[in-house]
Amino acid sequence: MDAAKSFGGQRFMIVSLFLIFFLCVLASINEFRYETLSKFGRCALSNIPQFNDYSSANLSVADSSSSDDEIRILIGILTLPDMYHKRHFLRMIYGSQSPAGARIDVKFVFCNLTKEDQHVLVALEIMRYNDIIIMNCTENMNNGKTYSYFSSLPEMFKGEGQPYPPYHYVMKADDDTFFRLEKLVASLRPLPREDLYYGFVIPCHSMDPFVHYMSGMGYMVSWDLVEWISETDIARNHTEGAEDLVFGSWLRDGRRAKNRYNAKWAMYNYPEPKDPCQHEFWPDTIAVHTVKTPEKWLRALKYFNFTSNLKPSKLYHIP
Repeated sequence: MDAAKSFGGQRFMIVSLFLIFFLCVLASINEFRYETLSKFGRCALSNIPQFNDYSSANLSVADSSSSDDEIRILIGILTLPDMYHKRHFLRMIYGSQSPAGARIDVKFVFCNLTKEDQHVLVALEIMRYNDIIIMNCTENMNNGKTYSYFSSLPEMFKGEGQPYPPYHYVMKADDDTFFRLEKLVASLRPLPREDLYYGFVIPCHSMDPFVHYMSGMGYMVSWDLVEWISETDIARNHTEGAEDLVFGSWLRDGRRAKNRYNAKWAMYNYPEPKDPCQHEFWPDTIAVHTVKTPEKWLRALKYFNFTSNLKPSKLYHIP
């Protein structure tokens, strides 16, 4: 009886030891499989393109095959904080254009927020689009807003890892101006990237960019002039008055902008009502100004066949 018990105990210990050994082997196999699958998964995932969340992306129009020769342009659209619908519409207009060989950042520019709802709604816009510049000024049109915009830019875009210059050209534009970016870029290609002043010469009958100044519908300067504006007392001490006229006086008094380009008549006012600065639409248009109503935008977009790149899909039918 004692011998049987002893034999049974030995058999139990042997079976237990075998079971423990089997479980250890099984665990090792599973661990190997998990590590192998993990490595395989990491390898596979590393080959999947990473997509940035648009909520943190700038409203940037860029050619996918960018190079060192690409033109970098900042378009600052001066507007008001409450113009939410206008900004959303313009995001569609400029986000739908992709000129080759250029990187164009479109920013909406205004002064300090003054209402509680703006603090929430504008903050949401920034979180979603990151395309707003809020300057430390009181909202105005002809009392220094343009100076605040240009003079703030060098400090805003200074930093390690930034190309120099961050932009070759900087534009101030109205929110009722429609720019055709491909035509804009084509007009800039042969032009100098220093000491340049570009736009539509005022008064309307003038064609000489060295006598007068460029219309506030949209004018552009090279980055070196942006830096000069941020440093000179000529601009700092003269900020009041019609902003485009004042801007031209800075360059005249500072003997700057030896390179000037008059984009007339590729830039002009909307065909109606009649005025000396307008004419009918034509194919080589760079910009149309005073596009102030939905009906005017619709007519302009239809003339320039703006939606011609719409891709066919089973999800919609648009004749």
